[in-house]
Amino acid sequence: MVAASLHTSPNACGNGNFGLDGTKNKRLLFPSKKQKGPNLEGTPGVPMAVPMPMPAITADSPDQFRGKLRLPRFAMPTHYKLHFHPDLVSSTFSSVVSINVFILAPTRFLVLNVVELTIDHASIHFKSLEPTDVVFFKDDQIMVLGFLKELPLGEGVLSMHFNGTLSDEMKGFHRGKYHYKGEMAYMAFTVFEPVHARRCFPCWDEPNFKAKSKLTLEVQSDLVALSNMPVLGEMVDGSIKVVHFEESPLMSTYLVAMVVGIFEFIEGVTSEGTIVRVYTEVGKSKQGQFALDVAVKSLDLYDDYFETPYALPKLDMIGIPDFPVALENFGLVTIGEGGLLLDETSTTSTKLQQIAVNVAHELAHQWCGNLVTMEWWNDIWLSEGFATWMSHEAVDSFFPQWNIWLKFLVGRVETLRLDSVTGSHPIEVEIHHTNEINGIFDEIIYVKGASIIRMLQSFLGAKRFQKALASYVKKYAYSNAKTEDLWTVIEEETGEPFKDLMTPWTKEPGYPVINVKHEGEHIQLEQAKFELDGSSRSSLWDVPITLRCTSSTEKFILKHKHDKLDLCCKRQKDRNIWIKLNINETGFYRVKYDKEITTALSYALEASEFSSMEKIGILDNALVLSMSYEHTLASLLHIVYACREETDYNVVPHICDITRSVSQITFDAAPNLAGDIRQLLIKILLSPTLKLGWDPKDGEGDLVVGLRETILVALVKLGHDKTINEGVKRFHILKHDNNSSILSPHTRKAAYLSMRKKSSSLDRSGYDDLRQLYKDLGDEEEKLRMLGVLSSCSDMEIVLESLNLIFTNEVPNQHAIDVLNGITIEAREIAWIWLKGNWDRILKVVPKKDLWSSIVDNIVPLFNSNDKVEEIIKFFTKYPEPSLQGLLQNKLRMVHINMKWTKGIQSEPMLEQTVHEVLHKP
Repeated sequence: MVAASLHTSPNACGNGNFGLDGTKNKRLLFPSKKQKGPNLEGTPGVPMAVPMPMPAITADSPDQFRGKLRLPRFAMPTHYKLHFHPDLVSSTFSSVVSINVFILAPTRFLVLNVVELTIDHASIHFKSLEPTDVVFFKDDQIMVLGFLKELPLGEGVLSMHFNGTLSDEMKGFHRGKYHYKGEMAYMAFTVFEPVHARRCFPCWDEPNFKAKSKLTLEVQSDLVALSNMPVLGEMVDGSIKVVHFEESPLMSTYLVAMVVGIFEFIEGVTSEGTIVRVYTEVGKSKQGQFALDVAVKSLDLYDDYFETPYALPKLDMIGIPDFPVALENFGLVTIGEGGLLLDETSTTSTKLQQIAVNVAHELAHQWCGNLVTMEWWNDIWLSEGFATWMSHEAVDSFFPQWNIWLKFLVGRVETLRLDSVTGSHPIEVEIHHTNEINGIFDEIIYVKGASIIRMLQSFLGAKRFQKALASYVKKYAYSNAKTEDLWTVIEEETGEPFKDLMTPWTKEPGYPVINVKHEGEHIQLEQAKFELDGSSRSSLWDVPITLRCTSSTEKFILKHKHDKLDLCCKRQKDRNIWIKLNINETGFYRVKYDKEITTALSYALEASEFSSMEKIGILDNALVLSMSYEHTLASLLHIVYACREETDYNVVPHICDITRSVSQITFDAAPNLAGDIRQLLIKILLSPTLKLGWDPKDGEGDLVVGLRETILVALVKLGHDKTINEGVKRFHILKHDNNSSILSPHTRKAAYLSMRKKSSSLDRSGYDDLRQLYKDLGDEEEKLRMLGVLSSCSDMEIVLESLNLIFTNEVPNQHAIDVLNGITIEAREIAWIWLKGNWDRILKVVPKKDLWSSIVDNIVPLFNSNDKVEEIIKFFTKYPEPSLQGLLQNKLRMVHINMKWTKGIQSEPMLEQTVHEVLHKP
């Protein structure tokens, strides 16, 4: 059936000069230009695939394209010619696009992505043909062009005029603010990843529709215009400047980029002659020097590592104010200022590391993601997982003193927990609708993806893996790849059957736990899927195992559920002999040892036989295995107690995390024993505390400074009298002399909490002193720190008084959430009653999303009963938004896990005896 000239359909807009929002088309600011003939030439030196014929599309209505996840393949773009005229004052833009399109199969339709653009329908032409139907399906984000007759096979040019709005939602062509000469000014920049190029120009907005592009920007003559490629030429006509850019190589639409504003830059050059620049607001360019140095080093390193030169003539990075992300646009990387620039007040090693990893990550994308692009978004880990892994490899190479893989291990610890909870997803995540794509960029994609790459590299060896990866990049350069393509190349290069081995790691959620038992001169291995809730599920992986037996090492693949291994060291009953799987925690799995091996590991921990990474891995395994009741709490306490003399400042924060978790769970699980357990935890933390003290020392790194705050706060919360008394004493000195150095910024929270510990409704003096200091403080950051302390109390009257402060002028509305975030487990019930009773009043002070996040993140996890879970679910049924409900369900899963952990602890027959034995050890 041939549609009428005006086709109407639900969620569709028909002919006439109307956009997706139904508004009348605005007059275009410039006419279209005659286009050159079609060009199918590939990137120099890279052959272009010959399009293959496809079966005819026989349906005769635009409706056939509704509800489809992907665009049809009967037509492919090969080149975009774009002319943009952005108006930063009116926040609009007008444009002309000419797209070289290759028709692969008989059809009378063209289907491409468009969102919130106003198309001039009269301007639409394909070759000499005008469409009889122009139909928009808003839910599917597509425009369907219907022609009277079948389109001729081969290449033709599709052209049209359109207008759009510069967005304020960080999507498409966005208008942002910055400062120039002390005044606020506007800039424009693109945010296309993952599916927002369609908000800027009509296109085939999917990663496997790669095409060349040639951009022109028409801007005010005093503005700087940037794009992916270098400037080819400029023409200035009065107040208007037309900037033409060189043609790009083949790339996906989400990588096209434009930036317009007033900027300055610094530049460097790689060893191969690539010009690298850092653009900033005027007056900030010197703050980009460190990022520039890292960028130059990164491009040189990646050139060598991938054995493929950087694809473009230049690489620009620009710091965007108030930009919460970083985008790897080909040749024009956009990064939030905080992740790129280094001012005089932020030269800590943590800040340096953040910038270095950010820059190395986005530049790794120039190969992993831009040059070789995933075929579809379900394989986004091939971009993000690889860039995460490669950025840490690069930074570790540039700055080995940072031990950057230790920082990565922190994220891996959290991701292991996330991936062991019901509701996790595979690395190759299934996508059902375009709207889901934004939500897949999570820790599973980034950290688990990077972790399995690192696991494979560790097992194969760095050199073999590098050669295989370089072959993969060469094979799929300027093209698209799927996960199985990577495994196939690695198989071909190494001769190992990695396709079968690695497939479960990306297609299934979760990971294995390896049970290790000592049997004579053998160890028995058994794998099972690890579930944090203690449930049992059947899955099987080929697990690359690395093993250290005191001084010797082995590698092998555990292919079956059960296996037996000859001991590499025979005298296992000797306390000086131990077995440790997962050397340096490069494998993405957990290990559960039997009692004999665990005891040997405890002795080895006391003797400091392990690397920092291995210590963290052993501690995290012990905690999580206790949570899932694979091991007892008593076993966990033995392992942590073995670290009581730990002096490694990378490890001590993990010990503090465990003490916090144990203290909180035993509040419900062992109330009669909770006091003794806290004393035991204090005993474990005292040694590093005595070494750190309260006062900072010359030459300390920010790791030490941060650890001092962490451990002092932990001891105060556990109720260590000596630490609390010292905090109170120092607070009173500060109270009488605000300029005193008796408390550094990183020890003030411990002192404030010490005052709270000494306060009650019967003796308010400490609380009143805190309130007065809060009023007197001029430093905004310090006031926020104080607000979180005021409600951190077990006295119900004081808690309620603190919570009600958000309804007074004493606490600004934007800071009210900080009061709620301080609630402790002792005050959970009174806080919950207050929240329910004052809900509507609170919403007038705190935005709903912020309030929801605070309750879900900080108060819901404090509960530990089915009745309370049901009450919480019932209360929040009035807010059905999927994103909010998703956050709630994730936290409630952890509540259920804690409930099971509580039951397990309550059934431990030896817990009390263990606590008393360890507590009274000399």
